[in-house]
Amino acid sequence: MTRHTTVRPPLSETSGSDFARLSRKIAEAGLLERRPGYYAARITVVAVFYVGGWAAVALTGGSWWTLAVAAFLALVFGQVALLAHDAAHRQVFRRRRGSEVCGRIAGAGIGMGYGWWQDKHTRHHANPNHEELDPDLDPDLLVWSQDQARAAKGLPRLIGRWQAFLFFPLLTLEAFNLHVSSVKALANRSLKHRALDGALLFAHFAVYVTVLLWLLPPGMAIAFLVVHQGLFGVYLGSVFAPNHKGMPILTGEDRPDFLRRQVLTSRNVRGGWFTDIALGGLNHQIEHHLFPGMPSPNLRKARTIVRRYCENLGVDYVETGLITSYRLALTSLHQAGAPLRQARVPTRGRGGAGGNDR
Repeated sequence: MTRHTTVRPPLSETSGSDFARLSRKIAEAGLLERRPGYYAARITVVAVFYVGGWAAVALTGGSWWTLAVAAFLALVFGQVALLAHDAAHRQVFRRRRGSEVCGRIAGAGIGMGYGWWQDKHTRHHANPNHEELDPDLDPDLLVWSQDQARAAKGLPRLIGRWQAFLFFPLLTLEAFNLHVSSVKALANRSLKHRALDGALLFAHFAVYVTVLLWLLPPGMAIAFLVVHQGLFGVYLGSVFAPNHKGMPILTGEDRPDFLRRQVLTSRNVRGGWFTDIALGGLNHQIEHHLFPGMPSPNLRKARTIVRRYCENLGVDYVETGLITSYRLALTSLHQAGAPLRQARVPTRGRGGAGGNDR
């Protein structure tokens, strides 16, 4: 199992390669240096919002305003998840131990198994949008290609027909899926520190439920849980959906060099400082995939260098607005499900010899 999610290309891919030359430009610009002041401020602000949100739950009590607080805490949980992501990539701390401690604390705060997610995300970074190798393209509920649609059974076959229309409603279940997948991963004996991950997970669940039942009437506690976890899932899905969905999918032996593998399967989202905060810097997805250890506030500066470099190489560098990115993702999902919408070919002949037309 990979220890962290900082993906570095093999030396054979970097020695004198296009990526090596780009990497030197980025290093010379100082964009790989840590930003301790930025992360200290960001962690402090998110922690204050996290504690303040739960304090607001206590103050609003049985009022229906509690559901507004649930929506606020859904956004805060999303920001905590983004901090866990940055810590896992060693953007926050240079050393592995500091990164793991920070990542596990953040993961425990939102009910996510850090070890499970870390392994999954590492495999995604190594082979983004590869149908067989990227775990984010597993057809466990949705189908991501027409080949997957033709082979689909069960829920993917049922949902896949109209998955583009169901995508955002299904995101309300994404937080619950995060929790369930984290728990299921504890059965994997190869998972490092699974006892610690399990203890943190179940501690989170116990404290979360206890606090809700202590501060709120039972009916309100259930309503809070549904709104909070549902919107948390929508926020998470909205952050990650624009990044690769609708971009080229690799199959089989398709394996371009490191730079093209990362650039051609990723999409940037245009926007200002608000977009950077809301998407945690992942709107600069191309730069993040090329340099996953780069602190998120440096990604915007790296964009200028990377985009010009790709233009000089003739490598497609895709960047769209946020709404367009969602439209492209949904269009791709609809096209992937096309085989499931096609009329079934009758298994019996019509008339003639052997026909039994009723």
